[in-house]
This record gives sequence, C-alpha cells and structure tokens, in this order.
Amino acid sequence: RAAPSPKMMENKVFLSFTFYSTILILKMYVVAIITGQVRLRKKAFANPEDALRNGGLQFCRQDPDVERCRRAHRNDMENIFPFLFLGAIYSLLDPSPAVARIHFLIFCVGRIIHTIAYLLQLRAPTRSVAYSVAQLPCFSMALQILLATTPYW
Repeated sequence: RAAPSPKMMENKVFLSFTFYSTILILKMYVVAIITGQVRLRKKAFANPEDALRNGGLQFCRQDPDVERCRRAHRNDMENIFPFLFLGAIYSLLDPSPAVARIHFLIFCVGRIIHTIAYLLQLRAPTRSVAYSVAQLPCFSMALQILLATTPYW
C-alpha cells in the first residue's frame, strides 16, 4: 500500500478532500456501469456496431431508462467536476479541518442521495433537495476562494 508523503500528511484538509473526491469518482463509475447494464437489459444501443453485436440494427435506439441513467451521469459531471476544482483550491486556503470536512461530507452525501433519487425515480422533491443541499458547500467554497483571491485580481 502506497503511503502519502509526509508533506501531504500535513494537510488534513487535502486528505479529507481526496477521500471524498475518490468516493464521488467511484460513484460516477458505478453510474456508468449501471448505464451499460441497463443498455444491455433493454437492448438499446447508441452505436450501430453495438446493436449489430447484440441482435441487430433495430436495437440502435434510445430507451427512457437508459436516458435516465445518462442524465444522472451528466448531472454528476456538471456538478462533481466543479467540486473537484473548488475543493482542491479551498484545501490550499488552510481552512479549519472540521469545517472543510463538513463541506466535503455534505457535498458527497448530497450527490449520493441525488443519484439514488434519480435512478430509483424517488418522489419529488427528493432529488432537487439533494441537489440544492450539495450546492451549498460549493457556493461556500467558491465565496471563500474569491474572498481570498480578490486582492490579486
């Protein structure tokens, strides 16, 4: 097992950020795998060569369940990628480790609940509440980054 360097071990905030970011990336991989499995089960392929391999060109088509998975994945990309940037920069601002951990935890849990609500079609407003709650730490981090960097613009 590769151990973090001593210098890296000094930044508890960055280690916490790394942990939650890795969880989120793994969650995105799981959604991608689920999308592929739904494609196979529903025989709804995006590419002709995949359809031909799995029964014929008639299966080169869209399916509502596959599209739902794709929308969940796209929503992850629209939200997790900015979090990765904001969290990394925020980690460099020397925030309180406890406060930073709360930021990262709230975002991570919000995104997991959002995905579950999306894929299982949970009743509204579950998904939108999870989305909104997860945005709060991102706005907080963005504001703190702007306040810290305003003197340099």
